[in-house]
Amino acid sequence: MTDLDKARQRINEIDRQMASLFEKRMDAVKRVASYKKEHGIPVDDFLREEQIIKQNSKLISSEEYRSYYVNFLRSAIDVSKSMQHRLLDGMRVAFSGVKGAFADIVAKRIFPDAIPLPCADFKAAYDAVVEGTCDCALLPVENSFNGDVGKVMDLAFFGPLYVSGVYEAEIVQNLLAVKGATINDIKTVISHPQALGQCASFIKKHGFNTEEAVNTAVAARQVAKMGRRDIAAIGSVEAAEEFGLNKLEGGINESNSNTTRFAVFSRVQREPSANDNRFIMMFTVKNVAGSLGMAVSVIGEHGFNLRALKSRPTKELIWDYYFYAEGEGNINSEQGKAMITELKTCCNEIKIIASYEKEVKI
Repeated sequence: MTDLDKARQRINEIDRQMASLFEKRMDAVKRVASYKKEHGIPVDDFLREEQIIKQNSKLISSEEYRSYYVNFLRSAIDVSKSMQHRLLDGMRVAFSGVKGAFADIVAKRIFPDAIPLPCADFKAAYDAVVEGTCDCALLPVENSFNGDVGKVMDLAFFGPLYVSGVYEAEIVQNLLAVKGATINDIKTVISHPQALGQCASFIKKHGFNTEEAVNTAVAARQVAKMGRRDIAAIGSVEAAEEFGLNKLEGGINESNSNTTRFAVFSRVQREPSANDNRFIMMFTVKNVAGSLGMAVSVIGEHGFNLRALKSRPTKELIWDYYFYAEGEGNINSEQGKAMITELKTCCNEIKIIASYEKEVKI
């Protein structure tokens, strides 16, 4: 047997071992895909991919081979993701509105293999997950220009779902009208209250009257159905394409950095990770002087930074409120557990609805 034959024989032996390991790896990939579907987590996780490549490349002692191994790892990751995309094909994501709504657009960016399911409103989308009709729901929680989405915060507090991730998407509002209409024809604009608020200066400048709609895409559909040249919608380019409208003017929102934060809600709580550095917590405080101040102090004393603290009425008692808190730090750490224990001395109810690594810009 020549040296070439011996080398090829060795390669064949290794390939047989790799084939067996490959099957085991893909079995694990199946479990990952199942977990992601159940928890409403997208296939792509670029931060983890880079961590894997950085850590695993250190296992290669030969400098000559290391760069080739990195390419090998990237190929393995791509194959794994390809299978995950296939397994997640048909995943159902609920959102509020109709085709062309911003939530529809964002859902397709996060879950490109999923089937977005339009719902009448935020509650209907939330309930679709609770009832098992959908795997997860994508709902807006805050706009950088026009503030919180209170109805979604209420659903999060009173409902049973958890947040598996938070995504930040740039929102560009456009003036949409029927074909043949010009901006001089427009007398009234229709859109969601958030969109109307984002475009308040533009609306005031042109002296438009305003009417509210459930969301921007519903407004576009309404304008298309009416067929009137004096009424326009404020919404996305995708909504214009969906309902056969023309874009009269683009980028009409007042802020050039107009973004909306969307949360993915699922039935099952995401398992904690050592890399988690964000959390969302909701709580009520005892009816004792200084309870809220004590709660805030406890959070800070345990090394957690509050990024946001907002209050909403509980609607059960007059002047009774719950608090929505977003913080930095791993709430599943020993410090996090100690913080929760101490918070119970000044809080009646504590609900952790999210623990995740970071917000993702899409």
